[in-house]
Formats: sequence, C-alpha cells, structure tokens
Amino acid sequence: MPRERGEKVIATNRRARHDYNLEKSYEAGLVLTGTEVKSLRQGRANLSDGYAFVKGGEAYLDAVHIPEYSQGHWTNHSAKRIRKLLLHREEIAKLEHAVSAGGYTLIPLRLYFSDGRAKVEIALAKGKREFDKRQTLRERQDNREAERAMRMRNRMGE
Repeated sequence: MPRERGEKVIATNRRARHDYNLEKSYEAGLVLTGTEVKSLRQGRANLSDGYAFVKGGEAYLDAVHIPEYSQGHWTNHSAKRIRKLLLHREEIAKLEHAVSAGGYTLIPLRLYFSDGRAKVEIALAKGKREFDKRQTLRERQDNREAERAMRMRNRMGE
C-alpha cells in the first residue's frame, strides 16, 4: 500500500482570524490514539473552542473536539481530552515566554494530515477588542464597495 502524499485539511478555525490578531504560526504534531486517527480520517473534528497551553516545558492542546470513532468499542477515546503537541524545545520556550509575558494566547488554526501524519497549525495571537472587530468588518465592506464601483465604472466606460 503506497504511503499518503500531500496535505488533507480536516478542520479549520474560521473565527480565529475574526477574534484575534495572529502574530506567528507554528506547525505541531499531535500525540493521538488509534481511534482518534480513524475519526480524523473520516473528516470529523471541531477547533472552534480549542486552545493550547505550555506546562512543564511541554505544549498541550485542549478543548478540541474529536468525536468518538463510530465503529470503536470500549477502547474509544474521550472527545475533548488534552492532547500533547510535538514541537521543538526552542519553539516551546518562545511560546511559553510570549504567553507568560501577557496578552497572548495560543489558538489552533487548522487540523490536517501532512504525508499521512496528523498536524495542527497553532498561532500566537492577541485578542481583538469589539471596536477592532467592527473596524475590520468596515474596512472589508469599504473595499468591496470600492471594487464594485470600479467594475461598474469600467463597464459603463466600454
């Protein structure tokens, strides 16, 4: 059986870019059980409430919902357990320093398979305030209206 190639995205956290200013992202491996991997291969996961933290020199992912494997039995995993992240020691030290300095949090952006191995992309992020969110939406809407006006102008000119 040939080994998997490429990247297959399982879940993305679309609210992350709306709720946070993303500073830097990291790719991390996940320590999973067999039924978790099978459930992920079925394309089932939810990152919306997830976050990562550093404790004792190790990084962990918490509150990510990977539902139980449908054909599993008594060896099934719990859906929202804490999972260990596989990162280099230097990366963990940088993340721990940034989070402990204050104002930053670690959030998962997407969960995917890369060459058959489960990976998660986590980002060092700073939370947006309500007016920042409104301003971002307003800028996006203004850009859309400007593009629409340019298209109409180009059509009328022809």
